[in-house]
Amino acid sequence: MNNFINVILPIPLEKSFTYAITQAEANFLQPGMRVSVPFGKSKIYTALVERVHIEAPKVYEAKQIHQILDESPVVTLIQLVHWQWMANYYMCTVGEVMRAALPSAFILESETVISRNSEVVVNDELLKDDEFIVYEALHHQSSLKIQDLMSILDKKNVLPVIKRLLEKNIINVQEEIYEKYKPKLVRYVKITTAYTSPNELQQLMELLSRAPKQRDVVMTLFSISAQTKKPVKVSDLISESDTSSAIVKALVDKGVLEEYYIQTDRVQYEGGENEDLKRLNEYQEIALDEVIQSFKNKSITLLHGVTSSGKTELYVKLIEAQILKGKQVLYLLPEIALTTQLVERLQNYFGKKVAVFHSKYSSHERVEVWNNVLNNSPKAQVILGARSSVLLPFQDLGLVIVDEEHESSYKQFDPAPRYHARDTAIVLASLFKTKTLLGSATPSLESYYNSKQGKYGLVELNHRYNDVLMPDIELVDLKDKHKRKRMNGHFSDRLIEEIQDTLTAGHQVILFQNRRGFSPIVECNTCGHSPQCPNCDVSLTFHQYKNQLRCHYCGYHVIMHKTCEACGSVELDSKGFGTEQVEQEAKMLFPDFNVARMDLDTTRGKYGYEKIITALEQQEIDILVGTQMLTKGLDFRNVKLVGIMNADNMLNFPDFRAHERSYQLMAQVSGRAGRTKERGKVLIQTYNPFHRILQQVSTNNYSQMYEEQIEDRYTYKYPPIFRMIKITLKHKDYLKVNNGADWYARSLRTVFDKHVLGPEFPPVSRIRNQYLKHILIKIPQKQSLAKTKEAIIKINNSFLSVKDFRAIRVILNVDNY
Repeated sequence: MNNFINVILPIPLEKSFTYAITQAEANFLQPGMRVSVPFGKSKIYTALVERVHIEAPKVYEAKQIHQILDESPVVTLIQLVHWQWMANYYMCTVGEVMRAALPSAFILESETVISRNSEVVVNDELLKDDEFIVYEALHHQSSLKIQDLMSILDKKNVLPVIKRLLEKNIINVQEEIYEKYKPKLVRYVKITTAYTSPNELQQLMELLSRAPKQRDVVMTLFSISAQTKKPVKVSDLISESDTSSAIVKALVDKGVLEEYYIQTDRVQYEGGENEDLKRLNEYQEIALDEVIQSFKNKSITLLHGVTSSGKTELYVKLIEAQILKGKQVLYLLPEIALTTQLVERLQNYFGKKVAVFHSKYSSHERVEVWNNVLNNSPKAQVILGARSSVLLPFQDLGLVIVDEEHESSYKQFDPAPRYHARDTAIVLASLFKTKTLLGSATPSLESYYNSKQGKYGLVELNHRYNDVLMPDIELVDLKDKHKRKRMNGHFSDRLIEEIQDTLTAGHQVILFQNRRGFSPIVECNTCGHSPQCPNCDVSLTFHQYKNQLRCHYCGYHVIMHKTCEACGSVELDSKGFGTEQVEQEAKMLFPDFNVARMDLDTTRGKYGYEKIITALEQQEIDILVGTQMLTKGLDFRNVKLVGIMNADNMLNFPDFRAHERSYQLMAQVSGRAGRTKERGKVLIQTYNPFHRILQQVSTNNYSQMYEEQIEDRYTYKYPPIFRMIKITLKHKDYLKVNNGADWYARSLRTVFDKHVLGPEFPPVSRIRNQYLKHILIKIPQKQSLAKTKEAIIKINNSFLSVKDFRAIRVILNVDNY
């Protein structure tokens, strides 16, 4: 009887592949283990066992696997079910979900390795120059990778050279698999057993009398061991005894000290004892009871609490209850900036039980968090992370919390799977038969609509912590200020006056402008030409600190022009303004105070966020200028004033959610003001102070905004009333995309009729030299989602089978909003 396994490969294949295994392997292998398998002509992949069975594949001959990579499964059975749901719902393949979920160190790839064939005698004169260079290099090194050859020969395409050497039988080529994860080892030392008794120690001291530094090291080692009763790290010993590693090495060579290694985690909590949890006020107590009651009949509850109402303290109480039961908790946050601040707060309560997972972690650090979650380790009872932490291998999930659930950062746009972390987390919780709590001061219309329909429970928390009043919001009419010449750069006299008062009183200021760079458009005053990106249909943004014009879509950059490219005029003027310009103007207006900036350009490193947030908390920064990173639920104690530099560019964005998003952004950024004792102040600069959304923000009237927006959604058939799937076609040839999109839309209309919108070019219709065209499909509430997707996949397959359209890339994006 033959045995087989079905495996998931980390490539976008519709079906799983079958491989042959022996009886012994079949007894050992379990779903969720990794095996390396040959695929195609010469590639080797890490694959994941999906099931073990005895049915041979009908269409092809099953190959043998290469090797088994795990002793026990690295992926749980629930995860495999969850991945399958994601693949079906978001119209991608399980392989793509696997690639997104597993840390890259787990997905081993084959690398071509070239070695010299020692059995062949080679005549050097018959070799071409580049062949001889490779042959010579193989005398010095036993094996080389393709990458090495590229750098030796200094050219990209080295395959013809390899091919010629293979034909002459001079080299051997094999695909090798490399294990990417290396555990972190820490070096420790101890006194060798020969010197443990007092007599021998006495002799040792006499021996070392001529080497005082070595004697000091031994004495220090004794005193540290006596105090801590723990193993002694080499690094600690060197710093304590104030010597160098050479002296420690000399002692090891003499046989006085013995070194050994202990494997440790890269991410560790260094703090002391845990703090007690804060006492909840009466409003929080009532809300907590309501959440617990709501969980009895509903598995999902929405907590709508105004900014600074103390939602985090409420989450902490719920987390504590789960930890006492020994269960795991997933706490999702939209932004890495937020995790840095919350990690501290949660670690103060739960110490080493908190694990953090996000994209700024290195591949090795992710593997460690993955293993801790998989083994249900006490180090990972509370998982705090950005959207990718939904994909971790939970063993015993007790609660899922999605904080700031309205955030668009929860949606993954590229590459596949294009999942929404909030919805994916809700499904994950239901697989564990547990509860989900969604929290926000400005819930998304979908979640609020679901709670109004009775699908979710709803708990309101309308009082700020310590009974602090909601900030006083004032609208400043820029049209009027410009007319009266009361503007200084982009600052109105009113804003300057308020900033001056706040800084004099010793408080801090946040200025919000949702554009990074210095100015979005550089224009010639003579002919009106503005520099465009050669790869995308956008004008280049001027970044002053590097004196560069940059494209925010593809990263193209060029030095700032001195003259106009079109007419040669030197009169170049910048239009619009970004955070960099606001920062510069603030420095000129308030030269005695510290001004800093927080946007994508200043937070690139692993600790980029941490540095800026810590500096603001410790009041080293007086004015912080930033983009929407600032709006994500951060808690700054001393910020009294928030200035929104220009509210109009958000309101006039071509998107059906523009008004909802603008309300959320402005309400959230306003919530950063006055969070302790005194009432905060918010100034919103706008050319249209009578806009409905701005009026609703200034009165903090969420329900009115919701009623108006939901009415529009009913009228124009948008979510949450109708579901949406966006299909994007991409190709570098304009005509191809046009023809392909027309064909695709016509086919869709035969099935969905008037519910198909487009095809239409987006506002930025070319990115990275690829033209884009969008088609939108609206799905009414009564229409089956599964049948709709089936029909789309059928049309998609027939589209890709047309020879002319095969080169066009099609992206299916479910719930693209």
